[in-house]
Amino acid sequence: MTDTVKLVVDGVTVDAPKTYTLLQACELGGAEIPRFCYHERLSIAGNCRMCLVDWVGAPKPIASCAQTVGDMAPKKDGTPHEISTRSPRAIKARAGVMEFLLINHPLDCPICDQGGECDLQDQAMGYGRASTRYTENKRAVDDKNMGPLVKTIMTRCIQCTRCVRFAAEVAGVDEIGLANRGEDAEITTYLEKSLTSELSGNVIDLCPVGALTSKPYAFNARPWELRKTESIDVMDAMGAAIRVDARGPTVMRILPRVNEEINEEWISDKTRFVWDGLGRQRLDKPYVRENGALKAVTWDEALKRAAEFLKVPGDQIGVIAGDLADAESMKATLDLATSLGVKSIDCRQDGAKLGVAADGSKLPRESYLFNSTIMGIDEADAILLIGVNPRKEAAVLNARLRKAWLRMVPVSVVGERVDLTYDYKYLGAGPDSLGELKAGHPAFDELANAKRPLVIVGQGALTRGDGAAVLNAVSALAANVGAFADGWNGFNVLHTAAARVGGLDLGFLPAQGGKDVAGIIAGAQSGEIKTVLLLGADEIDTSKLGKANVIYIGSHGDNGAHRADVILPAAAYTEKSATYVNTEGRVQRTQRAVAPKGDAREDWAIVRALSAYVGKTLPYDSLVQLREKVGADHPTFLGLDFAPGRHGDSKAPPYGAAGSLQSAPFKSAVSAFHLTNPIARASRTMAECAELAAGVNPAVAAE
Repeated sequence: MTDTVKLVVDGVTVDAPKTYTLLQACELGGAEIPRFCYHERLSIAGNCRMCLVDWVGAPKPIASCAQTVGDMAPKKDGTPHEISTRSPRAIKARAGVMEFLLINHPLDCPICDQGGECDLQDQAMGYGRASTRYTENKRAVDDKNMGPLVKTIMTRCIQCTRCVRFAAEVAGVDEIGLANRGEDAEITTYLEKSLTSELSGNVIDLCPVGALTSKPYAFNARPWELRKTESIDVMDAMGAAIRVDARGPTVMRILPRVNEEINEEWISDKTRFVWDGLGRQRLDKPYVRENGALKAVTWDEALKRAAEFLKVPGDQIGVIAGDLADAESMKATLDLATSLGVKSIDCRQDGAKLGVAADGSKLPRESYLFNSTIMGIDEADAILLIGVNPRKEAAVLNARLRKAWLRMVPVSVVGERVDLTYDYKYLGAGPDSLGELKAGHPAFDELANAKRPLVIVGQGALTRGDGAAVLNAVSALAANVGAFADGWNGFNVLHTAAARVGGLDLGFLPAQGGKDVAGIIAGAQSGEIKTVLLLGADEIDTSKLGKANVIYIGSHGDNGAHRADVILPAAAYTEKSATYVNTEGRVQRTQRAVAPKGDAREDWAIVRALSAYVGKTLPYDSLVQLREKVGADHPTFLGLDFAPGRHGDSKAPPYGAAGSLQSAPFKSAVSAFHLTNPIARASRTMAECAELAAGVNPAVAAE
């Protein structure tokens, strides 16, 4: 029995899979089918009727999005069905549908933010009538409150229900619905409540009219005014594909790009709306602290002062890389630190016990990567989450997990009992529950019987004092349930920092006898460490750095800059072409969309200039030369956009170090989703979202 059906679409014969809709089959034949309610990643609604086609022999035009090819009964004579998308009947039917859709639509095109990117505008031109026959009064609908991110002008709404289906199916938060019926039907949030999903901004992209638009971006620019730069997101460790739209020196908005292997076509609200933080609280000139106050100086003066601080023995210097540091800047900093004899080097601001074994040797990449790959979640048939809250730590990845759950894949959790937008079996809060997962335990047997078991451990479990023992226990558990098999590695570490995997790959870790982040901070407090170089490190307690001289290289006036004695202003991720490695181990690059602010420079160039001032000039003068050095020293950086998965010659689990586990429960590494880095903390939009999430002035329904 064949799995395809032969159709003739506008005279072109196609073999369409039986699972295809007629709309998809027509597109196989090269036809263009207009649509409003249909979307490839959402369930079928069939309520806009714009996709009408002429099924030859049928009594009336048919909605092609709602007709499955496999359900089309064979013709008695055995010939294939004929579909016409350009017949007079199909053209007249679409024109009629468009006329109905525009009956109540306001004439807002000159002032609508969707102008230039509006599906309704485009399809009205392509498929609509030249004039309207409607002379009655138009209806109007009250605008709804959807919070600080999504602006609503609901009179424009055509009830395609894309936003409703996205909220329910992908985001997993039933906060948008269709109220009333007929002419009174309205899309609304329940009780006029602000949207709480971390993915809510995606409804802006989904809306085919101007009913849902970006509130922070409103009236800022028209799409044809913007330069469009393809780049990579660094707000979490996923490395989602984004497009940065800028006008002049300013980033105006950030949109998703399609990447099936990582983010499909979704991005988190933090990724989308953090752009206003790129222009606020910026460090745009060098500063030196004199008599307790920071004073703006020239680059020459700042670099001379920084060089003075570095002219101490190497064992009195500590170097810490932050969560947004790129690979090039970390490589330059590492090379400079090594030339100065510095051993106290670390990229693990949160103290995660990753990358280094108990004997000081480096652990294999598989011990700290998301080995199954993000796309591999779609293949999993049993999932265990340990010490991780993916909804806060990687919101788009959480949507993948929800998609797996919708396929009836069982999910179990050891850690915090939180709303993940899908049901799961709660096994317990901490290591005690983890230790109970042995043969005979229902959750263990479920994983062991699965063909593709998936185990995800988060930073909340690995940043504790017993993080190395937790890593050991989890990797051993993964091995026991068969997560390490030919063609499959189900052991996954979910990172929260964009810089972390790149730093681990580069070996930005304490050398033999060197101190980690906690040791550097303790050494600075005791006076053992005289100078601390912070490469965008803002997530540490800078108040504990004692009397140490602090050199800060970064883009924003955050925690590190407040404590710094020398500030060397650097570029943000939209202002440089830089390399990052995501949680899968995939090497990716951002692209420069705008110039750095003021006198700021790219991080690696600052370190290169500083090296000359300390008499240890680094052997590269351009980004190309630096990348050649990175590739020569660390071959993993030679392959762009490749998720490695498991290598056959890697060290076998367990990883980490065997030891006793603490009884304290696991906690997520992210407590405030909207405020995880200096750019987000500088954003007014993120501050407003954080207040709502924390319950400040929450909306209250009338009694």
